[in-house]
Amino acid sequence: MLTTVLAFVLAIGVLIVVHEWGHYRVARACGVKVLRFSVGFGRVIWRRQRHPDATEFTLCALPLGGYVRMLDEREGAVPPELRAQAFNNRPLRQRAAIVAAGPLANFVLAILLFAAVNWIGVDEPKAVLGTPVPGSLADQAGLRAGDWVQASSADGQHWTELQSLPQLRWQLTQAVSEGRKLHLSVSDAAGHARRELLLDTDRLGGRDLDAALLRKLGLGSAFSEPLLGAITAGGPAASAGLLPGDRVLSVDGRAVADAGALRERIRASGREGDAAQPMQWQVERSGQVLTLVVRPRQVVDGSQRFGRIEAIVGAPPALVTVSHGPFESMALGAQRTWEVSTMTLKVFGRMLIGEASLKNLSGPITIADYAGQSARLGLVAYLSFMALVSVSIGVLNLLPLPMLDGGHLMYYLFEGLTGRPVSEWWLRHLQRAGALILFLLMALALSNDLARQLGLH
Repeated sequence: MLTTVLAFVLAIGVLIVVHEWGHYRVARACGVKVLRFSVGFGRVIWRRQRHPDATEFTLCALPLGGYVRMLDEREGAVPPELRAQAFNNRPLRQRAAIVAAGPLANFVLAILLFAAVNWIGVDEPKAVLGTPVPGSLADQAGLRAGDWVQASSADGQHWTELQSLPQLRWQLTQAVSEGRKLHLSVSDAAGHARRELLLDTDRLGGRDLDAALLRKLGLGSAFSEPLLGAITAGGPAASAGLLPGDRVLSVDGRAVADAGALRERIRASGREGDAAQPMQWQVERSGQVLTLVVRPRQVVDGSQRFGRIEAIVGAPPALVTVSHGPFESMALGAQRTWEVSTMTLKVFGRMLIGEASLKNLSGPITIADYAGQSARLGLVAYLSFMALVSVSIGVLNLLPLPMLDGGHLMYYLFEGLTGRPVSEWWLRHLQRAGALILFLLMALALSNDLARQLGLH
């Protein structure tokens, strides 16, 4: 819990500071006097001001946002000698630049974070697939346990080489969000017998872009050899005579392709009746094939029943180190930021017209949970998490909604096209409408968070 809180506060704090720093630096560059730079809202718990005429830096009790307060005649009287430094008196292009600088700072940070991840490198599972879910898109396309997906393509002509399973999942996510098919170049685990397959991801559409995406596609964890690891003393596996290192060849006469299929067979043994059904296993041990009877223990969890043998099932998947040079990392960081930005906009658009579920919206509880999970996984995972959230903040703030940076940019677009600013009457009513929309979005995101915590989504 402490790790989750600290990881969330650190991430949000950095992202807020970067966003507001963008506004602050461009405002200062344009000659606008900045009165306050605040991280958070509400009661001030820390402040610093070098002298009475300098910018006041504050930290407030509610760290879920921030703001830069600039000298502005619309918010109070301005001495005649300072009017040139008031925001409202600066040229239109400078006001637009100041407003746009916050989201742009978030995009720049995302590029740097993604570049750092690519440069540092990360050990990721090789794109060798486990047994697909029967009847799923992956199964229908002809994917089988042990298949190595080496490249993907949107049109079957231009191919992107894949180094790891996360890269494959990213290509799948993009294909689903864009409502298109995905071509795959597949070989066996040794790289032989290469063939092309077509995955009908267009059938899922944007509405299926949620946590259950991979299950619907039929792609689960990476391929894992059906080997047994540590075995609990006195458990069903130990009672059957199984030992660590045993390779499972078949269960009840049916060949076992990988550890994922074996785990599913074990769980299925306890789903019916008052006790788990005994299973006949053939295992290979030191070059010999043995036949053993395994009696899983039935576990009841609410309305679910499943079998368990109290042993680690499956060898660790094969890993590859994915890293790049500094210049290539920067280019890949910019590319990934662009891809995440466009995909986020497409998802927003699909939600707006009802083609994607509103369950995709996440609030602070889910973000905090992801922050804690990524922090426990290590530096690279945490930097990737921060980059994704930074892109989301940048995109969200550029949406043309009153009270957001994008709404102000729309005001300036109107002013540039007509030669006159938006009237005070329209500003008041648009601000109220924007506040209502943001409140509803926040309420929906928070309700989605609570539903996830309760297992309702």
